[in-house]
Amino acid sequence: MQSSRCGACYQVLCTQTQNSHCSGNPITVTLTDECPGTCNNDPVHFDLSGIAFGKLAKSGEAAQLHNAGRIPIFYKRVACNYNTNISFKVDKGSNPFFFAVVCEGVNGDGDLSLVEIQTGGGTSTWTPMKRMIGATWSVGIQPNTQKLPFSLRLTSDTNQTVTALNVIPVGWTPKTVYKSNVNFPAKL
Repeated sequence: MQSSRCGACYQVLCTQTQNSHCSGNPITVTLTDECPGTCNNDPVHFDLSGIAFGKLAKSGEAAQLHNAGRIPIFYKRVACNYNTNISFKVDKGSNPFFFAVVCEGVNGDGDLSLVEIQTGGGTSTWTPMKRMIGATWSVGIQPNTQKLPFSLRLTSDTNQTVTALNVIPVGWTPKTVYKSNVNFPAKL
């Protein structure tokens, strides 16, 4: 899974041969972070939320599956399909000199290889942002750029590109979500 990044979608399931409480029905999960190094000597594993873990169980047997703790699963990479456009949540630490954003609901690959920002309302060049952690991308900005909307250009792991023009408005605020009118096709 070394080529996988945050935002990628996986179908996971467990079977009754792995645990008698498993339904065998697959669920789709989104990779939200990574575990550098060997992670307890297990380089490939999924830390599922309680809700996701419970959905792997037979009806009425979620508690019993939770009590099993760590279980073997089957997994495969699938396309992300959110049935919505990409949203951008401005990070709580953003300010007139520093801008960070979380890209949410990215279809297709789900993971991004590049996020660029245009801070001049369509008149400036595109500046590459740096991946902070997970799906959060950041860049240093000039205070006077807050007088114009920001555009964001996203490049997927398979080199597809979408541009959300003027998606971050003048007067943006930290912890606010701004919805775009674009997304990638929902296929790998």
